[in-house]
Order: sequence, then structure tokens, then C-alpha cells
Amino acid sequence: MPTAPWPAEWMRGVLEVCVLHVVGRGPTYGYAIAQALEDAGLGAVKGGTLYPLLARFEQAGLVDVEWRPGTGGPGRKYYALTPAGRAEAVRRAADWRAFSAAAHTLLTTEDEGRP
Repeated sequence: MPTAPWPAEWMRGVLEVCVLHVVGRGPTYGYAIAQALEDAGLGAVKGGTLYPLLARFEQAGLVDVEWRPGTGGPGRKYYALTPAGRAEAVRRAADWRAFSAAAHTLLTTEDEGRP
């Protein structure tokens, strides 16, 4: 990851597909999702960005939500993909791979001797 955060517009473009992917690994909670994104090199994602996104996913029927009691602390809201959420995650991941491949091709192709 660069020393500065990724540009906000890049994060807006990829955050939804990445969150769907992380939740698709199995039931998880907000802090763990944010940590997985940071561990992957995307940088810190604030709760004020993540939780409204998860709420939109819930309203759209892409995730199911379950409150689980905490061990020695407060309970946590766990998120899991619904069948519709799993299909959406697969579709968005395929779309993102195609888009990023097109951008990669453009950025790595010489144009009349210029990089």
C-alpha cells in the first residue's frame, strides 16, 4: 500500500465488491470486515463508511443480520450473505475483474513509444 491512503474515488469504486467478498467468506462482524480490508492493503475503512453500506446491503436483501452475545463484552451484529447476496458478490467480482483487466491493459500498453 502507498504511504498515503488510496484516493477516495478508487475506494468508492471497489468497496462494495470487497465487502461482499469478505462477508462471503462466512458470518462476520463490522470490525472484522474493516480489519480484513485493511489487512488486504486497502487501508482503514471507518465505521461511518462501512456500517451504512452494510445497512444498504441488509435493506437490499443481500445480507442477513444476527445479533450474537459477546464473550466478556457487548454483543455483535454478524453479517452473512443471502443467496441473492452470494449471486451479487459473484457478479460484481466478475465485473470488477473485467474492468480492472481493461484498465491494466490500457496502462501497460505503449502508445506510439510513450509509456
